[in-house]
Amino acid sequence: MSHNTFGHLFRVTTFGESHGPMIGGVVDGCPPGIRLDLATIQGFLDRRRPGQSRYTTQRREPDAVRLVSGVLEAEDGGLVTTGTPIGLVIENVDQRSKDYSKIADRYRPGHADYTYDAKYGLRDYRGGGRSSARETAVRVAAGAIARAVIPGVSIRGALVEMGGDPAKGRDFSIAGDNPFFAPDAAAAERWAERLDAARKAGSSLGAVVEVQASGVPAGWGAPIYGKLDQDLASAMMSINAVKGVEIGAGFEAARLSGEENADEMRMGPDGPVFETNRAGGILGGISNGAAVVVRFAVKPTSSILTPRRSVTRAGEEVNVSTTGRHDPCVGIRAVPVGEAMMAIVLADHFLRHRGQTGREGAVGAPPGAARGGVERGG
Repeated sequence: MSHNTFGHLFRVTTFGESHGPMIGGVVDGCPPGIRLDLATIQGFLDRRRPGQSRYTTQRREPDAVRLVSGVLEAEDGGLVTTGTPIGLVIENVDQRSKDYSKIADRYRPGHADYTYDAKYGLRDYRGGGRSSARETAVRVAAGAIARAVIPGVSIRGALVEMGGDPAKGRDFSIAGDNPFFAPDAAAAERWAERLDAARKAGSSLGAVVEVQASGVPAGWGAPIYGKLDQDLASAMMSINAVKGVEIGAGFEAARLSGEENADEMRMGPDGPVFETNRAGGILGGISNGAAVVVRFAVKPTSSILTPRRSVTRAGEEVNVSTTGRHDPCVGIRAVPVGEAMMAIVLADHFLRHRGQTGREGAVGAPPGAARGGVERGG
């Protein structure tokens, strides 16, 4: 299996399966001298960790990360990067492979069972193997390292819609105060009822996640084949169960006139200021200094108790009902994963910008950089 690496200068490679002894990865291209705090990295992993509420899978994984290369202990006890590849491992401790014995020769509708078998001639039925969202824990750890490369950038995500019910508020500061990463307390209450009903019915719900990055200066990205929004779209689409990505106003822009869609500019004390942000902080593939805004759609979890028609590997038509421990809404734990992928892309583009222009591209809006809000359409 190829294509396990993402990024150009800041590169992340992951390995491991859902029910193997461990998952892990290598972060290559991280500059030397970057201060890392293991507790901070673990804190990001804890936000994604399963089994923390009845709304996520009850698999009990501590997700304790170990950095096994690429760092040295500093005099104050902290860690500093050496510039060499950073190896990290997370042990799997709560696998229950027997939960999947009944579907060993059956293709689960909505899963990658059939396509993996069609491509490789075999598949790991134990939790999906490599196709499992378990792999995303490594991305979150790598994203924590990426954040240390761009400390002036603030990245925050939230679940802004669940089961077709959008959050009306957009207070991302409260997104960590509820089990749904909801930016709206009233929405969190509604979603709790909806998800309880879906879970008890043996079903699942889809969701929409929004990730914002503020403090990105104008100039990151490149035209044509190195666009910042191109790489962000690729990064978010690589997350398990994601079926759509939009930047800024996204598909809504197709319903606007040219006058409505254009973000008007005024001169501020430090340079141009955008009055709206329908572009999502990116113009021509290059950041414009406004907040970078990305949303992605997550399909309902395919592992459900409700029987669905399918076939076996031998071609027999059967009904498939998936037991075991699964997220009734995989979009919830996709929030910290989306933040991590945003951080990885931005760290990569920061290094590419510095390499091409010879400038640091200082994080935080420098004189002449544009700034703007994060509202979607207005």
